Amino acid sequence: MIHLPVESPADQGVKSFTDPKEAVAYLRELYETATKFLSAHFAEVVMGEMPDKRFRAFYPEIRITTTSFGQIDSRLSFGHVAEPGSYSTTVTRPDLFKHYLTQQIGLLIENHQVPVSIGPSMTPIPVHFAVLNDADMQVPQDGALAFPLRDVFDVPDLGTTNDEIVNGFGYHNEDGSGALAPFTAQRIDYSLARLAHYTATAPEHFQNHVLFTNYQFYVEEFVEFGRAALRDPDSGYTALVGPGNDVITDPDQALNTPPKLPQMPTYHLTRPGGAGITLVNIGVGPSNAKTATDHIAVLRPHVWLMVGHCAGLRNSQSLGDFVLAHAYLREDHVLDDDLPVWVPIPALAEVQIALEDAVADVSDVEGYDLKRIMRTGTVATIDNRNWELRDHSGPVQRLSQSRAIALDMESATIAANGFRFRVPYGTLLCVSDKPLHGELKLPGMASAFYKTQVSRHLLIGIRAMEKLREMPLERLHSRKLRSFEETAFL
Repeated sequence: MIHLPVESPADQGVKSFTDPKEAVAYLRELYETATKFLSAHFAEVVMGEMPDKRFRAFYPEIRITTTSFGQIDSRLSFGHVAEPGSYSTTVTRPDLFKHYLTQQIGLLIENHQVPVSIGPSMTPIPVHFAVLNDADMQVPQDGALAFPLRDVFDVPDLGTTNDEIVNGFGYHNEDGSGALAPFTAQRIDYSLARLAHYTATAPEHFQNHVLFTNYQFYVEEFVEFGRAALRDPDSGYTALVGPGNDVITDPDQALNTPPKLPQMPTYHLTRPGGAGITLVNIGVGPSNAKTATDHIAVLRPHVWLMVGHCAGLRNSQSLGDFVLAHAYLREDHVLDDDLPVWVPIPALAEVQIALEDAVADVSDVEGYDLKRIMRTGTVATIDNRNWELRDHSGPVQRLSQSRAIALDMESATIAANGFRFRVPYGTLLCVSDKPLHGELKLPGMASAFYKTQVSRHLLIGIRAMEKLREMPLERLHSRKLRSFEETAFL
């Protein structure tokens, strides 16, 4: 192993703040100094020979120490530490998370009446993440240089991009401090890079209200809704963003779709402050659902909903009926190592009410008559798309015992990861086939009712999001999603 002397930016020191805006400004100063240092030296290195030193810069850090339990307003599920002690977190992209950081730091200061300390951490910034936002910079693949990149710079360490904080209990940083936020800086950077890869849109475009779907039709409907919203000066929406970061503000402007779509095409209907709606076509399967939510979670959205197709399991259901999930049978298996199947995934009243009200608004049906087009019950999520080709006795018995009324391949995964990451979640599905009753997805079987309902389905999801957007943040992020020991940051 080569041991070279290490060069770092000049130490800017640790400062205390009682003003959250000033604290975030210093976080940005530290981060920009560190990343510019790495980018500048990286540009030199890729054009020349191996230097005689290593280059290292560090993520900034937020730290708070309190010696009192204080008089915390327990109605709020976030914004305060669990008990006296020292708590810290590393920070990345303070430009992207400016509003979030300002809000969370402000609550800490207000609740505990002590300053926060801002300074460099002991966690190096991987050079890949430092140059990620430089459009003119390319990180060579391994072997492209005449020497290993890791001999000169720090590179991503997968051992520290884990979910120990959100999955566990009793987590402490290496220096003994408690966790202040649910994700470390390197975990966030890793997910931001993955998001750009899977969705072909920059994280800056993601909105606080995220819709997931498993059907391309919803994408087309979303784009049309977005154009209509841009035509309406009172809608509040300002732009429509598609894959490739193509931004349109003129409703008649064409979206320049890349010739090769990403794995999860994503569109953003933006409003100031991230109050718009993002739609992600995750495709089919629980693995895709987990991948998308694993990475979107670091953006700390206010809510995410699944609006997709499902198999209806009851003979009384019709194609086009809606299913509002109030429980989940988890046979997806992709989260078994992170969230045991014995953990209940509760329905969130705020989301359930918003979805039911949206169905009533859009369908112009209310009260008892809603039962004609919508059922509330358990949704089963499986990892075998062709489950119906196997012997039915085992699966059907489990489905019957669980009281499941619908089956899909994504909803329980999205809800479980929302529970795991403390992101409010919900599910509204549309029955597209009934395999147990001989109604499969075949040409010509879709009734006019079904076609009408599918066209309404996305609009219902959007209306639900608009209702949730008007809800106070502290009510939406309820205590139901918080465990015995929680981070102060949402």
